[in-house]
Amino acid sequence: MLKLVLASRNRKKIRELETLLAEISSYIQVLSLDDIGYTDEIVEDGTTFAENSRIKASVPASLGYIGIADDSGLVVDALNGAPGVYSARYSGEDATDEKNNKKLLAELANVPDERRTARFCTVVTCAFPDGTAWQFDGSVEGTILHEPDGDGGFGYDPLFYYAPFGKTFAALSADEKNSVSHRGKAMRAFAEKMKNYIMEKNNADK
Repeated sequence: MLKLVLASRNRKKIRELETLLAEISSYIQVLSLDDIGYTDEIVEDGTTFAENSRIKASVPASLGYIGIADDSGLVVDALNGAPGVYSARYSGEDATDEKNNKKLLAELANVPDERRTARFCTVVTCAFPDGTAWQFDGSVEGTILHEPDGDGGFGYDPLFYYAPFGKTFAALSADEKNSVSHRGKAMRAFAEKMKNYIMEKNNADK
């Protein structure tokens, strides 16, 4: 059985990955960093989503597992791509979602609606012990509102308005969000490749 280690301690992310890989659940086991006893903090010092994603995924890979990680963020056109890779700590080292959202609104205070375009971006990396790595991109376009709306989601979801559904990411159901989100797109692409990899490996072993 292949052990896939998600470079995260977030149980919701673990469950999400298990759901995506349900078809091959008899061949794999999805674990977290806690499950393998890894307690160190991973330093994300890359300058792109791809770099940070690979840094995180390489940690389980260096321990002999197949490592999976994503790095995501909000890219706002009027702010020259900020907050970008600094999305989680946009308002400083003691950043919270609320503080980050307040800072974003302050930065966009005088920006008109037509220039408040933005996108959520993510890169998912699957790293193997032999140094091989797969990467998958995902993005979704939206605009930044002038005030939060919706009680769900996390991060910048209450400010990110998705026109096709006519509401913010924070107002979407989990299924709605997963069907269009940047992370959902990239994770589904990864899941499809992993399924094919498992099937080919099993056929070769017969």
